[in-house]
Amino acid sequence: MAEENRSFTDESTNLEPESKNFIENFIDEDLKEGKVKEIKTRFPPEPNGYLHIGHAKSILLNYGIAQEYNGTFNLRFDDTNPVKEKTEFVDSIRKDVEWLGADFENRMFFASDYFPIMYEKAVFLIQKGKAFVDDLTAEEIKEYRGDYNTPGKESPYRNRSIEENLRLFTEMKEGKYQDGEKTLRAKIDMASPNINMRDPILYRVSHMSHHNTGDEWCIYPMYDFAHPIEDAVEGISHSLCTLEFEDHRPLYDWVVQECEFPFPPRQIEFAKLYLTNVVTGKRYIKKLVEDKIVDGWDDPRLVTIAALRRRGYTKESLAQFVKLSGISKAQSSSDYSLLEYCIREDLKLKKPRYMAILDPIKLVIDNYEGEGEILSIPNNLENEDLGEREVHFSKELYIERDDFMVDPPKKYKRLTMENEVRLMGAYFVKAVSYECDEEGNVTVVHCTYDPATKSGSGFSERKAKGTIHWVDAKTAFTAEVRLYEQLIDEEKGKLNADGSLNFNPNSLTVKNCYLEKILESAEPLESFQFVRNGYFCVDCKDSTEGHPIFNRIVSLKSSFKVN
Repeated sequence: MAEENRSFTDESTNLEPESKNFIENFIDEDLKEGKVKEIKTRFPPEPNGYLHIGHAKSILLNYGIAQEYNGTFNLRFDDTNPVKEKTEFVDSIRKDVEWLGADFENRMFFASDYFPIMYEKAVFLIQKGKAFVDDLTAEEIKEYRGDYNTPGKESPYRNRSIEENLRLFTEMKEGKYQDGEKTLRAKIDMASPNINMRDPILYRVSHMSHHNTGDEWCIYPMYDFAHPIEDAVEGISHSLCTLEFEDHRPLYDWVVQECEFPFPPRQIEFAKLYLTNVVTGKRYIKKLVEDKIVDGWDDPRLVTIAALRRRGYTKESLAQFVKLSGISKAQSSSDYSLLEYCIREDLKLKKPRYMAILDPIKLVIDNYEGEGEILSIPNNLENEDLGEREVHFSKELYIERDDFMVDPPKKYKRLTMENEVRLMGAYFVKAVSYECDEEGNVTVVHCTYDPATKSGSGFSERKAKGTIHWVDAKTAFTAEVRLYEQLIDEEKGKLNADGSLNFNPNSLTVKNCYLEKILESAEPLESFQFVRNGYFCVDCKDSTEGHPIFNRIVSLKSSFKVN
């Protein structure tokens, strides 16, 4: 559907608008009818974990809408639950949002900034007879609430006087009650078909230190009460959120209406971005981190934004992925291959192509004389603007093990005892003998070269069967290279029968490899194409000066096609 494929208008992504999506249609209606004059959006994460790829959709959508309508965009932390929140998560989220290019300028807020206002509004609701202090336990509240087939029952404390409720709520704030001993609940409708409207809890007692307010408060607002107040105080025009909040919208509207905010925000829900066979749930990721199955929230096998950045994904590739995944009301999943397609498309013309040997055997050119020579090799055959580099060539080289076969299959176009091949940017070579270890594995291939076949010489008397890449043994340096596959076994699915995650045992393979000398000075997060082996990025966490570690971002080829 056309309305599902609207792009995000951000200069950093270079994506052009295609057609209006349903959110933009709603906004256009509100502007036309005079319901709003200025568009204000926000991204409101809870600081209880790192952001993942799904959050990128929300960030880019909210920021893109603000940009499109010449409005403003806020970053606001919904930090109403001190049990799970950490400053570490606040810092990581801010870094992710800034990296994606969503400019919130100086508008970074915290729900905790509004705790005094929320308390005042709670008192206001009590004074209106719209809220009461309840003594029921959490289990009793759940029992009284009923279910989809059974209406709820009113709490026996529901009809306390306004004066008693004000006194009890003040005592809650003063710390006179233990956790769970009392709650403040809205007085709405226990027979409502929407269970969220059955006298929901607005405040609970929690004697926890808060990352932002310390020990100032021992009562904390519930998310469903705090969030609409935050939006209203900031003057948010449209509260864009995912579909799980659709059933909460009546409560959102009730809060802003009963608290008598003059310009209530409009909540609009859209479908989450789901990615096949990946771990996005914070609970799962937290356990992976705690069990040391991964080396942190930014482990390159994860799809947190920090992990994708560390692995080498670009903000442009994530924006393109979100764009192609679309904006709609219908739940669907995007294939992981689409994400890989987007990074390949983004890097293929931007990055130089260097030679690296991941599974080496030695190639000795028996008839090559001298100390070696310097060859000039293009950095990217598809982009001449990236220029050329000088590469040392000598008698002994390293080539990939699968670039030589003793008994090759039909149509094999690499080096054999019969096939003559070109060494990339260099000469034609032909194998004459080989050496093996005790297990029969080839370790050294001896060959001869034809000096007349040098690249760029214009030689055309015969053609080589194929071209293989190489690294000069004399100048090569060794480095750790990490090859990644998905953390979850794609064929078996995400979960085992017992509900545990079904891990791929080959999700990480570490190799010590030979690379061109130029790569020894590569900087953290700098990325390249390694000829035939994929796109790689210098790890920003474990690399040290002069000792880069390379993470494979993605392989070069895939059968995936964009529809």
